[in-house]
Amino acid sequence: MNYSHAFHAGNFADVLKHVVLTRLVEYLKKKDTAFRVIDTHAGIGRYDLGGAIAKRSPEWKDGIGRLLDAQLPNKAAPLVAPYLEVIRSLNPDGGVKTYPGSPLLVRQLLRPQDRLSALELHPEYAKKLSGLFEGDVQVRVNHLDGWLALNAHVPPKEKRGLVLVDPPFEERGEFDRLLDGLAKAHGKFATGVYALWYPLKDTRAVHDFISALRDMGIPKMLRAEVSVRPASNPPKLHGSGMIIVNPPYVLESELRILLPALALLLGDPGAGRHKLEWLAGE
Repeated sequence: MNYSHAFHAGNFADVLKHVVLTRLVEYLKKKDTAFRVIDTHAGIGRYDLGGAIAKRSPEWKDGIGRLLDAQLPNKAAPLVAPYLEVIRSLNPDGGVKTYPGSPLLVRQLLRPQDRLSALELHPEYAKKLSGLFEGDVQVRVNHLDGWLALNAHVPPKEKRGLVLVDPPFEERGEFDRLLDGLAKAHGKFATGVYALWYPLKDTRAVHDFISALRDMGIPKMLRAEVSVRPASNPPKLHGSGMIIVNPPYVLESELRILLPALALLLGDPGAGRHKLEWLAGE
């Protein structure tokens, strides 16, 4: 699939990814000690939902557009609040014309002692990302292949960190790269938190990916998915998932609240589904 992010920013898959990402960052902030977030496929960092590209595929309307002013269940609303506060801060006139990519979302959540390393291979995207964070001493933008650089960037000097791996799935073999990247990085930084995003489209590829994860021998691995429509033939993107390694102890209970609410809100009428399971325990 082609997941060039300018076409899909703010869609249902972004909502799941960024809600989970926000919960992870908020948990890391509970300790005073500094941490680093490493974003391996950072993109351009900020997306214009009123621009020509987004207008060609306005998927955000069924993603962040639904969530922004939704009446969420009482327990879900405070869990989503930090994410929505960032969205509203970037759109002071209301609505949502500007949507943050993962690096900008993370940056908005960081404390003064925390840091962000944003890796991006595409030269034009990396240039835009560098411009976005120009002069920001808490952010380092690297024009690098995230797959190759991932192993070199762990462990961070802070010894506390979150690694977001969010490939565009534009090429074959991305699931294999996810597996290989996780194995290498975890071997060097076993205490880090890892968040791996993946699309739900090719059901056989996802099945094989999950099976391979179970066989890796890495402990504390949680799987979270939201589907907005049934799988189809020919295949069409129908949902997305996150694999979280070393999840905070509160994340499972939070996701048991969040996933059903998101599936109901973002799914086609009567078609939203969610999944939450441990692939590996302690």
